Amino acid sequence: MAKRLFLLAAIAALAIGVGGCSVMESTYLKKVNEADGLAKELAALDQKYKDLSFENATLKARVANLGMELDKMTGERNKLSADRDKLSADLGYMTGQRDKMAADKKELETVLSSKSDSLSKIIMELRQKIGALESDNGKLKQEIAALEADSGNMKQEIAALKKAQEEKVQKVSKTYEDLLEKMKGEISKGEVTISELKGKLTVNMVDAILFDSGKSEVKTEGLSVLEKVISILKDVTDKAIRVEGHTDNVQIVGALAKRFPTNWELSAARAINVARFLQEKGIDPAILSAVAYGEYKPVASNDTPEGRKQNRRIEIILAPKE
Repeated sequence: MAKRLFLLAAIAALAIGVGGCSVMESTYLKKVNEADGLAKELAALDQKYKDLSFENATLKARVANLGMELDKMTGERNKLSADRDKLSADLGYMTGQRDKMAADKKELETVLSSKSDSLSKIIMELRQKIGALESDNGKLKQEIAALEADSGNMKQEIAALKKAQEEKVQKVSKTYEDLLEKMKGEISKGEVTISELKGKLTVNMVDAILFDSGKSEVKTEGLSVLEKVISILKDVTDKAIRVEGHTDNVQIVGALAKRFPTNWELSAARAINVARFLQEKGIDPAILSAVAYGEYKPVASNDTPEGRKQNRRIEIILAPKE
């Protein structure tokens, strides 16, 4: 290689010394200038590509490879320029081989032309990739804008649902507070308990304040208690009202068993009579239901008189509509 460069330098010296060589030198410089211009344009486009690369990570690796290839080509071009400078420095020593120098110079121009064509091709590909990247970025921006709009609408819907839920909870709480105030006498005697949990309100009444022993018809004193409940529940329209009948586990015997063979029948009859009275007093029957549980949902042990007393009860429950 060193010998070849030495010969190229000699030929370059001879080429500069003759008139015909000036045209070849001009062509050579033109090619070099074209290569420099293409390199500068490539550098500008490469910078623009780097500015856009953060928006599309999938092209980053490919762009990095292109950058490495361009750096390699720039190094080769610099090396060729250095070889040319060395040839110029050695012109005084290369006087006998002008023809060989011309051939080598032509080969050098061919190499530079090939490199320029390669750079032009890379520049064109890079422009196409940048255009595609800009198009993708535009689409992504539109998708982001649409998602932001959807997110805004969803937030408004969530806020509206949350507000409606809070209003329902407040309404149930108001009903709960009104019932506590209305029935504080019965509550103080332990005849009525009122509870509220997660939007579900329960009025629990021991059977003794509503029914005589072994009876399913609501007694006069019981009707007065139910009137207090109705005065609060009559304005409830957005909840289902369920009347539940419960008993202890003492089996029905004697003549009463002909009417109520088991505790199922007794609890059902009591729940239905309470529901019918609520309807007669203006509660919408569409939101009313009567359920019989008999002895099968106790709230206390049936082993003691006190426990059995708690299990014999009517529950009026306000719950969300199904």
